[in-house]
Amino acid sequence: MADHEAIRQLAEALVAELGAAGKAVSTAESCTGGWVAKAITDVPGSSNVFAYGIVSYSNGAKESLLGVQNQVLEENGAVSRPVVEAMAEGALALSGADIAVAVSGVAGPDGGSKEKPVGTVWFAWAVRSGSKLKSDTQCQQFSGDRELVRELAVAHALQGVRERIGQ
Repeated sequence: MADHEAIRQLAEALVAELGAAGKAVSTAESCTGGWVAKAITDVPGSSNVFAYGIVSYSNGAKESLLGVQNQVLEENGAVSRPVVEAMAEGALALSGADIAVAVSGVAGPDGGSKEKPVGTVWFAWAVRSGSKLKSDTQCQQFSGDRELVRELAVAHALQGVRERIGQ
């Protein structure tokens, strides 16, 4: 279970590791509403490793800011593998960072469905290595109220960036 102190510690470790590697991160967030970017920028020295943070809560923002195709949103919904992958790749292209993380989910208490119940959160990480781009995605099912789902999503996003710094 995540908590605010655990998120702070994750963010501090992430900023230190990014700095040591000479890399920068950007974020593209929906259900977390900028919390991943906030956690990173709460750390002194984060300006050396944080490039961009985009809160693309609406589908229109995902399209206009991150280049997610309308057809992809229509066919898959905002909470889906293809959408978060496009969000992460869009944030990476826009920011020039080395790593981007994208988060889109159903935090609740409403908005869930049989296919995507409350607590469903998709993550994508896009990593630039020279001229190559590697993306991977994960879907997590978190339990709890809106605050806890979002908190767990932030922690998972930060940890995922840490795991990809060496790629």
